[in-house]
Amino acid sequence: MQLISKATLQIQKPIAEVFEGIVDPTKMTKYFISESSGPLETGGELLWKFAEFPDRYPITEIQLEKNRSISFVWDPETVVNIVLEALPDKSTIVRVTENGKDLNDENLKWLINNTGGWANFLACLKAYLEYGISLRKGAYEFMRK
Repeated sequence: MQLISKATLQIQKPIAEVFEGIVDPTKMTKYFISESSGPLETGGELLWKFAEFPDRYPITEIQLEKNRSISFVWDPETVVNIVLEALPDKSTIVRVTENGKDLNDENLKWLINNTGGWANFLACLKAYLEYGISLRKGAYEFMRK
């Protein structure tokens, strides 16, 4: 049995704006990561840094379908898929799945943490795109101690 982390949220912005908010590092650093070595581009590889953690995370096997989907690997056992769906009111549904881990106690903890992490990503994306604010600012300072 494979575990799948899932999170979904509707964002009140057009699909092209949501897509760019995810692939453009100048935008992503305003709501989710603190640094990126480049944009998400098909076939590319890059590094992400989060302000709260000392490590840099390699992002590999990047695949994009403009204004439709984004996929990448940042854990050798999993694939992240982000699918965008335009709605008639010009809003966008964003669905994130991350799968590939086998069912065991350690991976159940991963499932809980990553499901919460992707829900946080979506909330941060929504807050930034709709209101221009960063929900991460000051949210994880306690983790540095």
